[in-house]
Amino acid sequence: MMQGLTIEVVEAGSELALVGRLDTRSAPYARTSLHQAVDSASGDLVLRADRLEIWDSHGLGVLVGAYRRARQRGRSLVLTGVRQREARVLRRTRLDRLIRVEHLPLAG
Repeated sequence: MMQGLTIEVVEAGSELALVGRLDTRSAPYARTSLHQAVDSASGDLVLRADRLEIWDSHGLGVLVGAYRRARQRGRSLVLTGVRQREARVLRRTRLDRLIRVEHLPLAG
């Protein structure tokens, strides 16, 4: 855990769970961790976002950096469990055109 963010390895190099705050303070830790995951395997890198509390512009920058690094290595980046508020941000910034986004279902 670093600065309010924990990255749990679900499947080494293939799936990570992001827990907490992906923001200015946690960005360097997140960047390093995501780049290591990208470099350590092949295929899709799935990032579970259902337990992320806050994303800011620095957090989005980390995701863009991870996307670019994955593309350079022939991999794709997939965000799963994205809440509707964050999904809107991804749509507004058009990042949903780069990164595959799987939303959480709306609460009934």
